[in-house]
Amino acid sequence: MTHFDDLETRSADERAASLARNLPRLIAHARTTPALRETLAGFDPAAITTLDALARLPVIRKADLSAAQKAHPPLGGFTPEGGAFEHIFQSPGPIYEIGRTTPDWWRMGRFLHACGIGPADIVQNCFGYHLTPAGMIFESGARAVGARVLPAGTGQTDLQVRAAVDIGSTAYAGTPDYLKIILDRADELGERLHITRAAVGGGALFPSLRKEYADRGILCLQCYATADLGNIAYESPAQDGMILDEGVIVEIVRPGTGDPVPEGEVGEVVVTTFNRDYPLVRFATGDLSALLPGESPCGRTNRRIRGWMGRADQTTKIKGMFVRPEQVADLVARHSEVSRARVIATREGEMDAMTVQIESRATNPAVYEASVLEALKLRGRIEIVTPGTLPNDGKVIEDRRTYG
Repeated sequence: MTHFDDLETRSADERAASLARNLPRLIAHARTTPALRETLAGFDPAAITTLDALARLPVIRKADLSAAQKAHPPLGGFTPEGGAFEHIFQSPGPIYEIGRTTPDWWRMGRFLHACGIGPADIVQNCFGYHLTPAGMIFESGARAVGARVLPAGTGQTDLQVRAAVDIGSTAYAGTPDYLKIILDRADELGERLHITRAAVGGGALFPSLRKEYADRGILCLQCYATADLGNIAYESPAQDGMILDEGVIVEIVRPGTGDPVPEGEVGEVVVTTFNRDYPLVRFATGDLSALLPGESPCGRTNRRIRGWMGRADQTTKIKGMFVRPEQVADLVARHSEVSRARVIATREGEMDAMTVQIESRATNPAVYEASVLEALKLRGRIEIVTPGTLPNDGKVIEDRRTYG
């Protein structure tokens, strides 16, 4: 299978050289935005040439973006002064993002190409076109691969079936489960559709659903994209993890910190995007994933992640007090011999209870009592566990209480 461009098959040395050239330029450009001018003022862009150097910069969180937009509406100063854009979108929060009509601005063409979608296809785009940018994101990707688009939007299933039959839609773009609704309704109406490829996002693609589509002769692949960042990672027909997009840098960090975790360990996805119109640097998505070793069998050489594995924002109220991942990270940082910690919330009788599991070679839990109280502002049971035994699921706060 041909690749979208030569960037997909670069060697590790070529990628490192590209990073060393382009990352300092991005940091320098990001410092021209009002929001990042002060945040990045103490860093020399010329020195930010590697992932290790990038990891020293502060992390931007959704809460930072939201607060900045409220203080300086509508975009909070995260776009260059005098910057051009054609659209403003609203995502839940509300959070506002810009959009452009320049070719493949969200970098979705690479994913659609991996799905096998091209000039011969008609894409039935069932993502929403109102307020949120998903419909425009996938439409721009379809244009990038030369496909024609039916801007179908969401709902009105009978009309979706009618249109797919009449115009001969060959590809679907939308959430993973809505395609099944369209296919089932077509069966009920006695209609035969010609869709053979599906590019999905915005929800989990469960293996059973993927198999059902495969049994119908439809190759269904998923991407990981956000309104702020565009395409972050995508599947290829190899279906062996999600390949990182060529226009972003992805780090996996310990929740509540900006510290990268080892390959294979679950952590929060932090993304830096080479988008000069919206240059987000170390933007924390709030999603969990893990880096995979090696390269995809499909021949694309960029790194891969396991895909979406849950949310990193595990803030939980225990005994009337919020406990946040940042506090757990603070607890770990207080002791050099502690590798990881996990807070578990349970109920004992009609009362909240907190257990703090600490990976350490120490044997006396009492040595951590003061640190737990200072970092978490709560007292709780302390359990020392052998280093490496806490689950590799990215959780630092686990709520085991049942509700309802």
